[in-house]
Amino acid sequence: MLRRIKYNSPVVLTFALLSLCVLGLDYITDGVTTVKLFCVYRSSLGDVLTYPRFFLHVLGHSSLSHYMSNILLMLVVGPALEDKLGSRQLLISIIITAFATGLVQFIFFPGTALLGASGIVFMMIVMLSMTGLRDGGIPITMILVIVLYLGNEIATGLRSSDNISQLTHIIGGVCGVIIGAFYFKKRRRRRR
Repeated sequence: MLRRIKYNSPVVLTFALLSLCVLGLDYITDGVTTVKLFCVYRSSLGDVLTYPRFFLHVLGHSSLSHYMSNILLMLVVGPALEDKLGSRQLLISIIITAFATGLVQFIFFPGTALLGASGIVFMMIVMLSMTGLRDGGIPITMILVIVLYLGNEIATGLRSSDNISQLTHIIGGVCGVIIGAFYFKKRRRRRR
């Protein structure tokens, strides 16, 4: 019997709600808050808002459909990952991935802005596929996710010039591999 509604994945649900609030602010301020705080682009290092944008750009989205495409995938993948890793580790993973994608955008793409959670979603997809790492074995699902998702992003990035940042997806996936390997290797050592 259903007794109560449970806030089962605090990091993922809070991220989704914060992103929705940021999207609401975007509509209310006609995009001013998004440009000032929730997208990363080349700006003066003397501008105090440059630094929070390295992290906050993942909360910004250009439209409701952009928000939905990122957050729906996050709501499918994120709770299982948060259950496996724990809320604290997932939050740290999000912060690291946000910084990595923001820094790469800032350094290598001075003429464009980046916003959205797609790098975070790719990190989560890759990390969730790694949860099967046990006893030194490599799960086939992890190999398939890396080859299919990241391979597709590399191929798409080479032949397309749309508004989707394939490099952000790739960086998110690479962060997922590195962070996931660290967490799951550490967890395996604790079990011994």
